[in-house]
Parts: sequence; structure tokens; C-alpha cells
Amino acid sequence: MSQPPDPFEFLKSLWGPMGLPLPGSMGLGLNPVEIDKRIAELKSVENWLNMNLNVLRTAVHSLEMQKSGLAAMQEASNAAVAQGARTSTVREPAAAPPDARGAAPQQQTPPRPGDPSTK
Repeated sequence: MSQPPDPFEFLKSLWGPMGLPLPGSMGLGLNPVEIDKRIAELKSVENWLNMNLNVLRTAVHSLEMQKSGLAAMQEASNAAVAQGARTSTVREPAAAPPDARGAAPQQQTPPRPGDPSTK
């Protein structure tokens, strides 16, 4: 008669490719040095995962802030466009006030060096 397959062998074949020992004392044995070593390894993995989690949280938070900023800018832009549409229908842009002779003021250009009219 053939013996039934060992269920622990099946579990070892599942865990083996991932590089993880079997959970509990089955994979470690009773050696305290090995247990301490494994605890140290798992704590370093835990720290690495926590660091990655913090980086991920920071990235999500920064994207949420960017989204809020863009929404606020869009809202302000829409309000400015709406305000501009209301004020442009009410008032015309003001023209330059006339001078004492009744003519609009002209801009004077500064004299150029070597110009005969400046001598």
C-alpha cells in the first residue's frame, strides 16, 4: 500500500518558492538563536513596509492637496469670468481725460541724442 501524501510537504512546497518559512514553530525549530534571528529579520521587513506605507500616504496626501488647489483655482477663475461678464455689460472702459484745450493728451517721447531739435 502507498502512504497518503504528507500535508506539510504540500505547505512547504507552497511557502518554499516565496522564500518564507512555515509559520509558527514548524519552520524554525526550537533554537533560540534562529528565533531571535528571524525576529530581527521580520522587524526589519516591518520597518521597510512601514516606511513604504508612509511614502504612499504622503503621495496620496500630496495628490489630494493638488486636486484641492486645482479645484480652488478653477472656482476662482469661473467666479472672475462671471464677475467680468457682469461688469462689462454695466460699464464701458473709461477714455483718457481731455487736457485744458479739449484735446486728448498725447504721450511725449524722450528726445534722442543727436536729434537737431534738442539743440
